[in-house]
Amino acid sequence: MDKAVPVLYIFSGLPGVGKSTLASALAKQVGATYLRVDVLEQGLRDLYQTEVYDQGYQLAFKLANDNLEHGLSVVADSCNSVAESRIAWQQVALGLSLNFVDIEIICSDKDEHQRRVETRQSSISNLILPSWKQVLEREYQSWDHKVTTIDTAAQNRHQSIDKLFELLAIKY
Repeated sequence: MDKAVPVLYIFSGLPGVGKSTLASALAKQVGATYLRVDVLEQGLRDLYQTEVYDQGYQLAFKLANDNLEHGLSVVADSCNSVAESRIAWQQVALGLSLNFVDIEIICSDKDEHQRRVETRQSSISNLILPSWKQVLEREYQSWDHKVTTIDTAAQNRHQSIDKLFELLAIKY
């Protein structure tokens, strides 16, 4: 029986655009390990009562590497808003001679995006979600290459998931 070659799916996008919804759906569909940086960062805050800078990402890179080495695809769910973190994710896959897919989730309707940010509930205990003002002030660098992009504006979650699977050629 041939085993599929693992892939690293790297999600990025501002808070409230639908990243976690889509990343989780993809992980379930392809049987991948799901790594959400928010969970790791909040776990570090809870355990060590400290501020977190990039430790959640660093831990996620190590966990992704370990799972990929064990033949498991990985879905990485994080804002991934700067080139430095995007490159670091890519290096995890490249270091193992594996493929990666950069996936950017956006919500082009500013009013809808604001509504989502202001009404969402966290599924992570103790996580304080960013305000709309904090989302607007967050640094988010443009991509320097073509990525798979999903615009969740004017779509429900099922339509966005369908679009993601279509773009990635994933059957279900």
